Amino acid sequence: MNDLRQNVTRRDVLARGVRWAALGALVSRFEPLLASPNSRWFKIGACEWNLGRRDPSSLEVAKEIGLDGVQVDMGSADSDLPLRKPEVQKAYLAMAEKTGVEIASVALAATNVVPLKSDPRAAQWLMDGIDVCKALGRQIIMPACFANGDLDMAKTAEIDHLVGVLKEAAAKAEKLSIIIGLESYLSAEDNLRILERVGSPALKVYYDVGNSTDKGRDVLKEIPLLGKEICEFHFKDAGHRLGQGRIDFRKVRDALDKIGYSGWIQLEAAAPNGVKRDYADYYKFLRTIYPERG
Repeated sequence: MNDLRQNVTRRDVLARGVRWAALGALVSRFEPLLASPNSRWFKIGACEWNLGRRDPSSLEVAKEIGLDGVQVDMGSADSDLPLRKPEVQKAYLAMAEKTGVEIASVALAATNVVPLKSDPRAAQWLMDGIDVCKALGRQIIMPACFANGDLDMAKTAEIDHLVGVLKEAAAKAEKLSIIIGLESYLSAEDNLRILERVGSPALKVYYDVGNSTDKGRDVLKEIPLLGKEICEFHFKDAGHRLGQGRIDFRKVRDALDKIGYSGWIQLEAAAPNGVKRDYADYYKFLRTIYPERG
């Protein structure tokens, strides 16, 4: 069954590639996601919620650790997603300039509570998140689909609703050269099915090696299968320190090389010894495998 699903998915992707050949000019706007080998790069950041902050001070923590950047979050539903406010955006940009730490990408974690698959508020937040990315000069908005927002392909009404929401948002994202990176527990094959239905180069997969491993999937096979459809990575390994658990990050690097990935790696890993100590160690460890230039 798994072999059959992979074959069907590959045929879908091939057909999709033919249909999109005429969109070369549009796709070229989404660099450096399609970078050539000589221009490939890796930057290593962290999710601000793992740094213990959800405000501009997260960039100060990242600077103390020695990270290159931070994936910032739009905020909770209870706080009315403060990153939508221009004054909050300006505060983040000012802190980035002050610290020299980059804003890497934008997360929409509130969709874990208010589901993108069913709640119209979440659809509007995604639209707003595209504008936030543009205001911050970032390319990727990551709606998270876990907990209340978890996706089940067997629930066709929910998936149909999700596809409709993503089609509308992707149309806006294309115009602004923004990428929507969908993060979920879905398999590579099911992610590709959703991308096929939406049919936009502005929709990609935000891939978490820890989440996929938790679900018993082989990340070394999924990454090449998804290929250029991956826009960014989360690195974690359940409660393990990176390099001491289930995932061989050197082999993950080989998988990234197969797809020519260039971009950010965001730490979302456990920190049993404290985030400043462990994340500094993770950064040093990963830099031995993922240098600044590919």
